[in-house]
Amino acid sequence: MKGLELFNLSGKVALVTGSSHGLGMAVATALAQAGATLVINGASSAEKLAEAVKEYAKQGIHAHAYLFDVTNEQQVTEYVSKIEREVGPIDILVNNAGIIKRIPALEMSLTDWQQVICTDLTGPFLMSKIVAKGMKERGGGKIINMCSMMSEVGRDTVSAYAAAKGGLKMLTRNLATEWARYHIQVNGIGPGYFATSQTAPIRVNGHPFHEFILKRTPAGRWGNPEDLAGTAIFLASPASDFVTGQVVYVDGGILASLGKAANED
Repeated sequence: MKGLELFNLSGKVALVTGSSHGLGMAVATALAQAGATLVINGASSAEKLAEAVKEYAKQGIHAHAYLFDVTNEQQVTEYVSKIEREVGPIDILVNNAGIIKRIPALEMSLTDWQQVICTDLTGPFLMSKIVAKGMKERGGGKIINMCSMMSEVGRDTVSAYAAAKGGLKMLTRNLATEWARYHIQVNGIGPGYFATSQTAPIRVNGHPFHEFILKRTPAGRWGNPEDLAGTAIFLASPASDFVTGQVVYVDGGILASLGKAANED
């Protein structure tokens, strides 16, 4: 396999959790456009998932949609089996489903803490464990965990999220170590600050956080969802067969830099 063939996902089945909108949809779209048969997941409502299927269709992508909770072991076991019966063996798993609760640590309830940890860390563990059983039997596969810059640094009000994403980074490394012998590569993507519908209200000139991101990011801009495409395809494809246990930060250089000096343009 040579050249662009290394990035061809034709004949592969890719399951992307939490892919009804946002960055999950961007990653799922990229994998489908590289040739993968796409399976999307959501947990909130059948209506929202149906709307996502329509959005994918507008791009010429047929998405197989399944509604289940990635934190429920019984549901995960049932639906992974169902997907593999109805669509095909899962070759690529992207653990994207996640939540964040912006609450100061002194005010955060145990219930809120546990919900974030369960969704953002336990969910990827359950999905990976159950999907990897089939990958092992078939001789390999790709698992991509959606980490975060909070896998490396802290920030006010996101203690549970940072703890979960830091844990996900280490889970990525540990599963990579355990499963490399089965030709299963486990890697992560750590997005920086991206232009999505969720960030739209603060991405306006004059907003303090918008100005902070432009100054703090060496690239001088917010990421576009499409900026994740190349990294996702690489980590899902044969091009990364000897890459495992890594987190690729797609952040415009934030983690590499202290930021621009105050007098810099």
